[in-house]
Amino acid sequence: MSREQRSRNMSRIRSKNTRPEIDVRKYLFSRGYRYRVNYNITGKPDIVFPKKKIAIFIHGCFWHLHGCKYSTMPKTNKQFWENKLNRNKIRDKIVESRLDDEGWKIYTVWECELKEEREICLKKLENYIKNKNICYAH
Repeated sequence: MSREQRSRNMSRIRSKNTRPEIDVRKYLFSRGYRYRVNYNITGKPDIVFPKKKIAIFIHGCFWHLHGCKYSTMPKTNKQFWENKLNRNKIRDKIVESRLDDEGWKIYTVWECELKEEREICLKKLENYIKNKNICYAH
């Protein structure tokens, strides 16, 4: 793949309202869950349940180095990508730690889970939300 083709492909990747995010939000909304997006807390999770203090991240396997078949390292400009993706992974751990310290429960949905086991993945998420009915006083 040429440098121009790679650049064009990368420029089309969204950071918000991705297909996996929209799929998860539609599923939760259809099941009666009301949540917040663009909620201003540490790490800016994709979906937030403020009263239950649940933060949901919907991660792309490539961008967050999941380790599955979708998270392969590009062959061109390898050093750049290793540095960038490793920084993402480190930042994810820091964000999770801070949210945990602030009393938030964290759930991560991976792109590959949605692609390969969509119903199972969404049911697991729903069960997680149902079982975290505790409301925290501020």
